[in-house]
Amino acid sequence: MSDANATTDTVAAPDSVQSPLVDHALPVLPLPDGVVLPGMVVTVALESVEAQAVADAAISLNERLLLVPKINNTYPSVGVVASIETAGELPNGVRALVLKAIRRVRLGAGVPAPVAVPGVLWLQVSEVDEGPLTDSVRALGAEYRATVEALLEHEQGGRVSIQLGDKVDGGVEDPRALADTITYLPDLTIKQRIEALETVDVEERFRLVLPWVRAKLAELQLKEKIRHDVSEGMEKTQREFLLRQQLAAIKKELGDDSNAEATSYQERFDAADLPDAVRAAAKREIDRLERMSEQNPEQTWIRNWLDTLLAMPWGATTSDRLDVTLARSMLDSDTTGLDDAKERITEWLAVRKLRAERTVDAPVIAPEGEILGTGPGSSGQTSRRGEGTTIVLVGPPGVGKTSLGESVARAMDRRFVRVALGGVRDEAEIRGHRRTYVGAKAGRVVDAIKEAGTMNPVILLDEIDKLASGWSGDPGAALLEVLDPAQNHTFRDHYLEVDLDLSNVIFIATANSLETIPAPLLDRMELITVDGYVDVEKVLIARNHLIPKQLSLHGLRADDLEISDETIGRIVAGYTREAGVRSLERQVAKVLRKVAVKISGTIDIEKPLRIETVEQLTDLLGRPKRREEVAARTETPGVANGLAVTGAGGEVLSVEATSMPGIGSTNVEITVTGQLGDVMKESSSLAMSYVRANAEALGIDAKSFDGRRIHVHFPAGAVPKDGPSAGITMTTALVSLLTNRSVKSTVAMTGELSLVGRVLPIGGVKQKLLAAHRAGLTTIILPKQNECDLDDVPANVLEGLDVHLVDDVREVLSIALMPA
Repeated sequence: MSDANATTDTVAAPDSVQSPLVDHALPVLPLPDGVVLPGMVVTVALESVEAQAVADAAISLNERLLLVPKINNTYPSVGVVASIETAGELPNGVRALVLKAIRRVRLGAGVPAPVAVPGVLWLQVSEVDEGPLTDSVRALGAEYRATVEALLEHEQGGRVSIQLGDKVDGGVEDPRALADTITYLPDLTIKQRIEALETVDVEERFRLVLPWVRAKLAELQLKEKIRHDVSEGMEKTQREFLLRQQLAAIKKELGDDSNAEATSYQERFDAADLPDAVRAAAKREIDRLERMSEQNPEQTWIRNWLDTLLAMPWGATTSDRLDVTLARSMLDSDTTGLDDAKERITEWLAVRKLRAERTVDAPVIAPEGEILGTGPGSSGQTSRRGEGTTIVLVGPPGVGKTSLGESVARAMDRRFVRVALGGVRDEAEIRGHRRTYVGAKAGRVVDAIKEAGTMNPVILLDEIDKLASGWSGDPGAALLEVLDPAQNHTFRDHYLEVDLDLSNVIFIATANSLETIPAPLLDRMELITVDGYVDVEKVLIARNHLIPKQLSLHGLRADDLEISDETIGRIVAGYTREAGVRSLERQVAKVLRKVAVKISGTIDIEKPLRIETVEQLTDLLGRPKRREEVAARTETPGVANGLAVTGAGGEVLSVEATSMPGIGSTNVEITVTGQLGDVMKESSSLAMSYVRANAEALGIDAKSFDGRRIHVHFPAGAVPKDGPSAGITMTTALVSLLTNRSVKSTVAMTGELSLVGRVLPIGGVKQKLLAAHRAGLTTIILPKQNECDLDDVPANVLEGLDVHLVDDVREVLSIALMPA
């Protein structure tokens, strides 16, 4: 069946007495873009042959037809019987019918055509019962009428007033007809109109359409309130503007034009996107500045404060790039080695990615343990406070801690700011000064955010272990709130005196040692250890990073010079000895400076200049630095090699012991030197007590202690040393001295000694083994309880070491000492 276009012409009440149907089979006129309810009078343009056939069939029978919506080639279960009021032509010559919708009917099956008009669909129809007119129906009708009248009051002259108001105000009393006026409500969808058509019972129809009318009323009320608020706000703004102009004119007449600066601040204030609390504080100070005389000294304080406040990037943030694979590739390209640190940073970024993408509801647990339901958990998006983690990268100088922080910022596409904390001893450097002080200014955290230009930068707190407390306060204590993700969303700088949200800032701290970081501050940070490099990694770093960088700095090109990896290895082994690569970079720079002299002073030099032989390297860098061979240290009985950790990484630490006659005493005396701390001095006394108590079992003549003075010395006396991990080394040195048995040249050891001879666990195993590997030591003695720490040591280092795990110092002596 072809479509017919229907337009609403007039509105009329349905017949008060519905005439019976002449025949229960009627021709169907489908409506593709509209729904007609009883009581409507519509004009239908017969634009297709099929529509004209339906009109002819209806006219030849009883001038009745069915108006049925046809949506997506489907019909509803209910249609409307309409009578043909007028038939004629439109001005464009198209036939048209004026139809009056009479009543609802239920559609049945198709039937043969009773009239010989081809191409017409005939359907069986049946009467429907719209229900009795009960008191409930009349009450619903009264509520519907009152809601529509309220709707008309809020939209004078609008679409609601024209289409719906005329019908309701036109005296429609029958509740059935009143409920059908819903079709004139604007913005109803076709689906809603069909739903109203198919709801036959009049009470159910009222309950269906009443919420639609109420929703439209609420929408109009909201729009009216917004218009009122906007109008009221504009009036207030205009009134303030007028008063300010008048005040400016008065001051100008008096020769006082000091409010020009206040006006400038007011313009910046209006353009800034400030939080409500910050906006209120700034507004108060601008009003004070406007009323203040030029001679008032507080004017300078207020201007400086406003400049600092308005320079903050309030509301400005950058979008995170949380691509874990890309982040790891960036870390690998920026830094060679340090796989443990890069893996931990990658895990940290992955967690931030999942937290940003997912909302996790945590179960709500009753006191008895029963799960009552789910609620927003700490990892959900309903509360994002406390989600951050402050990382502290701890390791020797020159191993790439700052570079790792820059790589994190680059991987996340955030701004990066470095804050140097070395030597800071004033708490106001972190929190800022009070505004009442002369020269007051904001703290370094506020300055870093201003420098970044966003509220979510990556801030690197460099050398956090170098903070010092003094008479001006403790800056480490001031950092407690800054680095606590559960508190820093309301950080308050003493200068600004407004809440500053630091919860979106990523803080990365660096340190060489943990000993000087206060325990409460360390508790708020997650520790990532960044240990030193082995020689193979240093060669790769020099090849991939240091040499290209220094070539550019020295004005050289890649084709000017060729340095083989073997030559770089000679530089590493013969001219540097460090955990990081700073000394290596200086040596590379020294080579390139001498190459630059040769290239710039010689015209016919052959390029590229190749550095391959030891003689060439000696000519450029001089002879390799003389080093005392570790193997030669232990040739004399009484010398043992220990392992220690300093601020520069792991080190091989020698312990030397010698014996001499005492002076005026029959008891043994012990002297310990080497700038030792109290813990190490106690370890020496402990070692001596163990050796004397177990002299017979250790093969030592008890008389060798009588009247003797034993001196224990730790070389490099200018370097402070402390800690218990040299306990078994001192014991080995004493037993070696008293039994005249040398310590094996390839052995190094570390471990704390108990009074009964147990070997207790120590820290820094990875750095100590790296130091032993660099020094060429192959036999390492460790406490049994440190076995789990071997998992952190690189596999290529462990392959070259013979690690012995011991529980008792006697095992140490049996491994370390040469045969008697």
